[in-house]
Amino acid sequence: MNVPVSVEDNKKNLNFIEQMVERDLAAGANDGRIQTRFPPEPNGYLHIGHAKAICLDFGIARRYNGICNLRFDDTNPLKEDVEYVDSIMEDIQWLGFQWRNVYYASDYFQQLFDFAVDLIKNGHAYIDEQSSEEIAAQKGTPTQPGTESPFRNRPAEESLDLFLRMNHGEFEEGKYTLRARIDMASPNMHFRDPIIYRIIFTPHHRTGSQWKVYPMYDFAHGQSDYFERVTHSLCTLEFEVHRPLYDYFIDLLMGDDGYRPHQTEFNRLNLTYTIMSKRKLLELVNEKLVSGWDDPRMPTLCGLRRRGYSPSSIRSFIDRIGYTKYDGTVDMALLEHSVREDLNATARRVAAVLNPVKLVITNYPEGQTEMMDSVNNPENPEEGKHQIAFSRELYIERDDFMEDAPKDYYRLTVGAEVRLRCAYIIKCTGFKKNDTGEVEEVYAEYDPQTKSGMTDSNRKVKGTIHWVSVPHALPAEVRLYDRLFTDENPMEQKDKSLRELLNPDSLNVLTNCFVEADLADAKPLDHFQFQRIGYFNLDPDSRDGRLIFNRTVSLKDTWSRKSVKK
Repeated sequence: MNVPVSVEDNKKNLNFIEQMVERDLAAGANDGRIQTRFPPEPNGYLHIGHAKAICLDFGIARRYNGICNLRFDDTNPLKEDVEYVDSIMEDIQWLGFQWRNVYYASDYFQQLFDFAVDLIKNGHAYIDEQSSEEIAAQKGTPTQPGTESPFRNRPAEESLDLFLRMNHGEFEEGKYTLRARIDMASPNMHFRDPIIYRIIFTPHHRTGSQWKVYPMYDFAHGQSDYFERVTHSLCTLEFEVHRPLYDYFIDLLMGDDGYRPHQTEFNRLNLTYTIMSKRKLLELVNEKLVSGWDDPRMPTLCGLRRRGYSPSSIRSFIDRIGYTKYDGTVDMALLEHSVREDLNATARRVAAVLNPVKLVITNYPEGQTEMMDSVNNPENPEEGKHQIAFSRELYIERDDFMEDAPKDYYRLTVGAEVRLRCAYIIKCTGFKKNDTGEVEEVYAEYDPQTKSGMTDSNRKVKGTIHWVSVPHALPAEVRLYDRLFTDENPMEQKDKSLRELLNPDSLNVLTNCFVEADLADAKPLDHFQFQRIGYFNLDPDSRDGRLIFNRTVSLKDTWSRKSVKK
């Protein structure tokens, strides 16, 4: 029974940012306009933490019929690249969102430069020629005021001349900086004459060598919002202390129409067993501790995509954790639960054997093949069935046979019966070992009156195992991925290197696997449930009939049990 949700209930379920937006709409702020932006710096690939911001920025615009633009914060050519621009755009669209316009902070370099010139002329900025170390030493502490720069009272004409010459490339990097003249005694450290421009000679990925001076983030961010007419500038909590500076520059910039953007902060996403620093992720890539930004163990969106995470599972996870004003750490198990829940409803069920041993059904006719019906997804009967070949020789999981089985072992052992999934009940009659003592073949007899679907069989067995037909099986490589770090909070381990924190079992490659023939037509990134094993997808490395599957997640959470044992 569907119970209608009242308007009051809907409002109770709004997060604090949505409540703010509704108040602004009710008050007629910004003429009822809603405009957000997602402003990544193109200096790396997006990770799961960025997904939270994406879902909020684009989600607010979608919910309130507004606009969300994509703006690249490309003010530091030392770290930025077109590769990252392209990957960011791909990830946003994969996640299920589409921007209205694409902007770059570099679109406003001239406007920002002109604004800086005005600040100098009006006594709000000056050229400093101290080193960054000297400037940092003069900043003071949160409880002690800073010391004024000896260049703080440099005449505006002299500062303006130096600033223009800085942009002409007359001085080496680090020789001069442009600082805002605000308040060296302010309790907010960001107000203590922050640097707003520095000299950089590295060519920019869009403007080339046109500019020799580049604005700092705190200077460019708010002004870019203003130029674009953003109404709600949504940032993570670490920018809360920057907000007064954001407002300060906009107060100096804004016109007479009463419009101004407002910054609001929300909690960032922190995950257990995960690193959310682009600098650290870049270190993993550069040190070749992972295979690249899209390594399936990485928390990057391209890594999660390659591992088999679906966009809907990530959006569902973000909805679950919500938005607050308090930072915390979310258990990785919740993200894994979200993808299990999603793939359980959507992934096709197929047969795969990862550690095979041959099963010979000795009383089944040699050369005979039967096609057995296999349900594609029991969660959605409309997806129908496909057929899987059954023959005299099958591959089963080595763990599904035990020579000396305990009493509560309900799989295959001599004298015991099990059902072969969607086929027959069999009884184990024996086995053969090779010269090293390893079980090489298992023998069994089948009961032809117990085929799945038959109504005249009252035979019941406790165990069911999966299989693939030997003559029809496709060879495959299977990559079993696990969490990249063994420590629950790797970012807090300051005395250990990333290499020391790595989980040695984060990747296990199995090369002697077999899957059912139906997977010959699988496409890269297609999702599957390997029955009784876990969720997998076809890796893009697969080609020319060479199938490679990545484990997205196991069927059940095994890490919780590990934690209990500890």
